Amino acid sequence: MSERQALTRGIRRWLVFFIVCLVLSGLTAFPLVTELRWTEDLLSASASPVPEHFPGLMEWITRVREGLDTIDREQPFMLYGTDWLAFAHLVIAVAFYGPYRDPVRNIWVIEFGMIACAGIIPLALICGPIRGIPFWWSVIDMSFGVFGVIPLLMVRRMIKRLEVLEQAATANPAAVPAGA
Repeated sequence: MSERQALTRGIRRWLVFFIVCLVLSGLTAFPLVTELRWTEDLLSASASPVPEHFPGLMEWITRVREGLDTIDREQPFMLYGTDWLAFAHLVIAVAFYGPYRDPVRNIWVIEFGMIACAGIIPLALICGPIRGIPFWWSVIDMSFGVFGVIPLLMVRRMIKRLEVLEQAATANPAAVPAGA
């Protein structure tokens, strides 16, 4: 396998991983009420150490579940916002098909994703306190940006290497080995 093929394969694997994570993240935004009920049930089960060792987490999960139950019961249209959040994740995931098909030409999508990952941090630090979100929860939110940018950085680096190979092949086709 040529270096070009290996780079393309590596880029595509990381992109599939990133797309799957975006899709899963988006899909979990649809059933929030049910998910929070299940989470609270799981964390408050008799075998769970959470209530004893992490009472703040338990209180927060209960508070969020109660809030979502109230909204679901009294003003369900408010949950439409999380439907749009889910949809946005799915649409953004589709955008990464461009770099999957033609990484060099569509590197801007990778860079857009990196900017979005970086943007999570100020959003969490500014909006978290305004909305009464505990700081430790904002740290969890910020971790999505930190961990999300890692595969994108790797993909960007591989695309830049692929770009150099493609430029070399275009500049001097005779110097590039067959199959590269």
